Amino acid sequence: MKILITVFCSLFFCVNVFAQEKKILKQEDFIAKVKAHHPLARVANIQIEKANANLMMAKGAFDPSISVDLTSKVFDKKNYYNYNQAELKIPLPIGDVKTGVENNSGLFLDNEISSGRSSYAGIEIPLVKGLLIDKRRAFLQQAKIAIQQNEAQQKVMLNELLLEAYIAYNQWVGAAKLYSVYSNYVQISSNRLRLVKTGVVNGDRPAMDSTEAITQLQNFEMLQADASVKLTSAILAINNFVWDEKGVAQNIDDDVMPDVTVFNNKTNAELNILLQNNSTQNPLLQQYKFKIDVLEVERKLKYQNLLPTVNVRANLLNNNYFVGKNFGASLLENNNKWGIAVKIPLRFREGRGAYKLAKLKIAESALELTQKTQELNNKVKDYTNQFLFLQKQIQIANDAFVNFNSLLKNEILRFNNGESSLFLVNARENKVLEIEQKIIELQVKLVKAKYYLEWVSGTIK
Repeated sequence: MKILITVFCSLFFCVNVFAQEKKILKQEDFIAKVKAHHPLARVANIQIEKANANLMMAKGAFDPSISVDLTSKVFDKKNYYNYNQAELKIPLPIGDVKTGVENNSGLFLDNEISSGRSSYAGIEIPLVKGLLIDKRRAFLQQAKIAIQQNEAQQKVMLNELLLEAYIAYNQWVGAAKLYSVYSNYVQISSNRLRLVKTGVVNGDRPAMDSTEAITQLQNFEMLQADASVKLTSAILAINNFVWDEKGVAQNIDDDVMPDVTVFNNKTNAELNILLQNNSTQNPLLQQYKFKIDVLEVERKLKYQNLLPTVNVRANLLNNNYFVGKNFGASLLENNNKWGIAVKIPLRFREGRGAYKLAKLKIAESALELTQKTQELNNKVKDYTNQFLFLQKQIQIANDAFVNFNSLLKNEILRFNNGESSLFLVNARENKVLEIEQKIIELQVKLVKAKYYLEWVSGTIK
């Protein structure tokens, strides 16, 4: 019977052969591969490239441009006109600078067109509407904000992806641990059955003990089969996150298992820090803030529609291709072209409506930001409470495991002295298995609560 006692006790001290025969895929290595190769991670990176492309487009409004106009008309053997004009336009933060040369000839030139070679250089500046901001400056500001906005969007997408990856990995860990536990119990029950059969043959044990041992083994084998199915499902879920550098989906090899020691890592939840991170670092909330910044630029632009248009133009002219030749007071006084354009809507209804709409959009987004902040703060508190509660549950379950384990050992000793039955031993053993299974389930829930906390506060890495 000493051999039987040794078999029972080895249930709680045996080395897990299942783990030794497998290659270990550590969690940090798995997450690193997800970040580097998963298609959604690559899509998230594309968001930044798209924002940079939009910024380049917005900067294009300030690119210098050259235009050439060559127009000629000959009719009934008469040279009506030849217009040869080239112009360089340089956009400024406020207004535009233009310079160009002309060579015009013909019998019927427009009276405003200078005949022969001439050149000009001038500037056009808005004095009221468009002085502080105009469309091209507004688009440039919004494009710069969009880069930050898309960076936040990238983080949101990565947060979602990493949350799913971490949960899948730890579900895999839990399934592997359960399968390992049930496999150990099957092995112990198999050894026990052989010893009991030997005892029955020798007349040391009643025949009913053989049936009792068989039913216990069958129960563990059913649990092992169910755990095997769950482990296979967990591996298939993990395969959704395994890709190579070429973007080809991969599968976990049969000889690979997760690092089951991740459940032993100490984890703490600091509610105040997480709440602070939620308000300052959460990319989801940052998106709302950047959206408000974009709308604020739009509001400033729409305000310009409430102002009258007053644009001033001034040009220096010369009779040759070098506009600055003979530059002096006489040139400035006699060779110039200037003008002023004024436009004032009588009721400003379009401008007032557009400005009011822009303000309403800002107010709407501000309310959405307030609501989302409160919602996420409450989620942080909820997941923190779950985390702390699960920590207490695990502590209680661990203490219970120690007690149930002691009861089982004591029942084995009583069974060895003929004061108990195999039925009671099996009942004690089932209770130990039940609490061990509960501990693994609680560990999975605890880790999930931890990653949900990091996800909802925008700090998951």
